[in-house]
Amino acid sequence: MTEREKMLAGQPYDPSDEELVRDRQRARRVLRHYSESREDEPFERTRLLRKLFGSCGEKIVIEPVFHCDYGKNIHVGENFYANFGLVMLDCAEIRIGDNCLVGPHVGFYAATHSVDPKVRLSGLEEAHPIAIGDNCWIGGHAVINPGVVLGDNTVVAAGAVVTRSFPQGNVVLAGVPARVVKEIPVEEP
Repeated sequence: MTEREKMLAGQPYDPSDEELVRDRQRARRVLRHYSESREDEPFERTRLLRKLFGSCGEKIVIEPVFHCDYGKNIHVGENFYANFGLVMLDCAEIRIGDNCLVGPHVGFYAATHSVDPKVRLSGLEEAHPIAIGDNCWIGGHAVINPGVVLGDNTVVAAGAVVTRSFPQGNVVLAGVPARVVKEIPVEEP
């Protein structure tokens, strides 16, 4: 397996691999152009995001400054908005559904390191995918950790640190670590 294949499979991988370094450098170049783009150039910003992301909907807005590792492992749905300071460590896939809002300075961290100091000091890293459903709102300064799955209609309170999955959705999460503080009633059609 290549280091890229290991990375995407959730296995320990070497981030200093030439292909991975090249891909990160490419993403940095696109992000630099994105950060320098003007708000009166929305089509240019959308073009740059389409060039960077694996896939995205037609209506997507991310306020600069935005940072990611690769970009091509990010997939966002239609009608996506992220405020200033978004960080997406997309060493594994980050998938976000339709109609999602992300507050300022939110982190989606698919990347992780071993708790074993010998493995960590070896330079090997790991990554686990993140999946966010439709109609979610992630409040400012929230952190979504590796491997987390959030179901549709989930609200994450500002400052929450989500360390485990809540795939059932229709909940408000808050705290460190995040826990359900409220269920959102589902209206019958």
